[in-house]
Amino acid sequence: MTATLTQLEQHDRFIRRHIGPNNAQQAAMLDAIGATSLNDLTAQIVPESIRLPQALGTGEPCSEAEGLSSLRQVANKNNVFKSYIGAGYYGTHVPSVILRNVLENPGWYTAYTPYQPEIAQGRLEAILNFQQVSMDLTGLDLASSSLLDEATAASEAMALAKRVSKAKKANIFYVADDVFPHTLDVIQTRAECFGFEVVVGPASEAVNYDLFGALLQYTNRHGQIDDRSELIKALHDKKAIVAVAADLMSLVLLKSPGEMGADVVFGSSQRFGVPMGYGGPHAAFFTARDMHKRSMPGRIIGVSQDTRGKRALRMAMQTREQHIRREKANSNICTAQVLLANMASFYAVFHGPQGLKTIAERILRLTDILASGLQSKGVTLLNNRWFDTLTLDPLTKADVTAIKVRAKAAEINLRIDSETRLGISLDETTERQDIYTLFEVILGPDHDLDVAVLDDELLQASAAQSGIPESFKRTDPILTHPTFNRYQSETEMMRYIKRLENKDLALNHSMISLGSCTMKLNAVTEMLPISWPEFANMHPFCPLDQAQGYAQLIEELSDWLVKITGYDAICMQPNSGAQGEYAGLLAIKKYHQSRDESHRNICLIPQSAHGTNPASAQLAGMKVVVTACDKDGNIDMDDLTAKASEMSDNLSCIMITYPSTHGVYEESVKAICELIHQHGGQVYLDGANMNAQVGITSPGFIGADVSHLNLHKTFAIPHGGGGPGMGPIGVKAHLAPFVAGHTQVKTGLASDNNGAVSAAPFGSAGILPISYMYIKLLGTKGVTESTQVAMLNANYISQKLSSHYPILYTGRHQRVAHECILDLRPLKEASGVTEMDIAKRLNDYGFHAPTMSFPVAGTLMIEPTESESKVEIDRFIDAMIAIRNEIAKVESGEWPIDNNPLCNAPHTMDDIIDPAFDTRPYSREQAVFPTEAVKANKFWPSVNRIDDVFGDRNLFCACVPMDEYK
Repeated sequence: MTATLTQLEQHDRFIRRHIGPNNAQQAAMLDAIGATSLNDLTAQIVPESIRLPQALGTGEPCSEAEGLSSLRQVANKNNVFKSYIGAGYYGTHVPSVILRNVLENPGWYTAYTPYQPEIAQGRLEAILNFQQVSMDLTGLDLASSSLLDEATAASEAMALAKRVSKAKKANIFYVADDVFPHTLDVIQTRAECFGFEVVVGPASEAVNYDLFGALLQYTNRHGQIDDRSELIKALHDKKAIVAVAADLMSLVLLKSPGEMGADVVFGSSQRFGVPMGYGGPHAAFFTARDMHKRSMPGRIIGVSQDTRGKRALRMAMQTREQHIRREKANSNICTAQVLLANMASFYAVFHGPQGLKTIAERILRLTDILASGLQSKGVTLLNNRWFDTLTLDPLTKADVTAIKVRAKAAEINLRIDSETRLGISLDETTERQDIYTLFEVILGPDHDLDVAVLDDELLQASAAQSGIPESFKRTDPILTHPTFNRYQSETEMMRYIKRLENKDLALNHSMISLGSCTMKLNAVTEMLPISWPEFANMHPFCPLDQAQGYAQLIEELSDWLVKITGYDAICMQPNSGAQGEYAGLLAIKKYHQSRDESHRNICLIPQSAHGTNPASAQLAGMKVVVTACDKDGNIDMDDLTAKASEMSDNLSCIMITYPSTHGVYEESVKAICELIHQHGGQVYLDGANMNAQVGITSPGFIGADVSHLNLHKTFAIPHGGGGPGMGPIGVKAHLAPFVAGHTQVKTGLASDNNGAVSAAPFGSAGILPISYMYIKLLGTKGVTESTQVAMLNANYISQKLSSHYPILYTGRHQRVAHECILDLRPLKEASGVTEMDIAKRLNDYGFHAPTMSFPVAGTLMIEPTESESKVEIDRFIDAMIAIRNEIAKVESGEWPIDNNPLCNAPHTMDDIIDPAFDTRPYSREQAVFPTEAVKANKFWPSVNRIDDVFGDRNLFCACVPMDEYK
């Protein structure tokens, strides 16, 4: 009896919290679709040849209390020293009002990328604020809505420079030798793919080369501040594009790079209230001159107007993006770091320009005191100007050794540049007592320096005593927009955040049924540990013996992912799905090179592939050859066989998605893998649809060689309005030596000396506890059942809607996998109602639209996930059927094609109070309360349908004047 109760307790713990339909609901759904059990349904859907013969072995499920207790023991193995390492990662105080109301608030972290802007005006405003902060501080015209990290932003700057430079014959990108080493590492990896030559040397020597672009750092890795105006002018005379890596906090006080003439400025916004997190996630800012807007990487938020002429925000110039331009895209960026960009923008809003200036001046003041004291004791500084960083050089080896011993005893980390050089970077968290400790560590305990005396002496000295001379100081105002000057009280800030949140539809309101995106539950218990200081406050370049908790977490998570994927090794470095694709393709490329087959450069990609696939292949320096799909949406084996044979000598790989992007398990997948291998190629299996594989099949078992895993999809890391993401790759043993390495952190693996793809060695490690908890809490039973219920929910929707909308593709036994595609093209032809009309009308019913016109134009792709209950799924089904009945009224002529609830959707409060509404052929109640369920829980879109064409023709990507909101 005891054993039975224990099993019941385990089954009813987190598994029942995560999986939406309870046992009774599952039984009803199974009956409705004609299956006897989850196992019976699985057998109907998944080809027997690829079903796993045994359970995964990821462990037994556990309770939330047990999971948190276990992870707490892991976290306690991290020894969080006070960090002065810097190099782009700094201590910061996360304002509690932002921590609680943004980072820990599902209204912000469960929102999706704002592809439906009418129900995303809140996060769009927050991102627009981020762009405004970026433009104000860098002094440039246009900003993106965030990139992945500083180092990958540097590689994007290099690519932009090549695209827009008028020095068309030049192939050299010059990198100043005082940029961060990990930034150079990522640049060199990217340049090798593009065939660019990277030359590294003193900044001043860049003018001696025939180059298309150059990268400078301001302030540089040693803390030195140099005015590069003349150098930039000289480089412009050579038709080169100049990119500057900058520190956002220092720009509060320093002359902007834009004022010096820079074309592109980028960097990390981490120190604007985002924890270090052992490397991420952090939002990178990226600004450029207006003339380069069409070549900018990443997303840009712009101001447009809705059908009433009301100002409204949306993603601008989407035609630049990878999902449209594919291999001709500017970048392969899909997931950005929007949640972290929002945090940084709120940090700027909360502190305002004066608060930021106070923080920056305090950092500078403490650095001045430290510099003065050290110099008074004969310590030589490499830099003679500074904001927050001092480099001690030269020192004797004996001095360095003694300082390292004292630093370890004091539990602080300094930057060890060499045997005779140390670096110290101060930050917002540095206190006066920390300066005393630094004096003791560097000079020994017998020094006689008094911080108060030094401070007083500096106050009485001339301004020239500061690390920033007057000629380097910013003279132009920053953050003058009212948004940055009215929310400095916590009450006002709390209300501002809430006001924006109320404009956004997220998972805390209703199901988000986006196909291929897997908007599942991001459980609070999974999210809690990311705020623990043992995980949040670790510097990514700290000594490995201080990060033993992270080492254990990464090792255990990697082991589980190896079991789940059927691969032999995992590389955690890629910090988005698209980065994972890029990293996986690089591993394939290096593998071929190791076999003296560098000529293998052709990547076969089916027509149905994700937009990131061809963009990533192009990024990796491969040539894309598209293969056809048959009438059922499967890969056309005849066409694939012919092209594989034709390209055999130069075939590098194929990129496939499984289950396919069309939502079915293709029967020929093993044959595809075997065919590619016969021709010497490798198989990249896109991990976007792993939510239909876990516990049932696996890429490795199918026969693939490498896959990325979207941890922000299958493994419960939230989408955060467009990011954070993680895209680790699983590889077979023969590819393991070729995955990404890192210049700063060496783990002893064979891949250590390979080039990096991201700034930090383990990517956005700070969010790995989420996926760790997800797998630990669910165990083998739970992750497998999650897959099966995801397929149940999708097939239930498919069955219920099939008599109202054609289902475009089905697999064996007329089943779909974990998502289904509604073909709206016949309806559009018969009624004139478009897929856009249906998507916007769903907003009135309180739902985010499914994925629109992907992978097939004129369709909606629906993925309900396992976390949605039958009640919520039935509510969605009822909405879709009601909309179909509305379309019938348009078809019959009862409602005009140009005046009906669909073409006028979404409806706002402005519509309801408009006297002219009476001219419409439907009632106000039909417009905004189409069902009883909507009346019980109404979500109000804050703007009417947005005019995309107006927004692109009148591009405006900065904060809107406040009177526009009145």
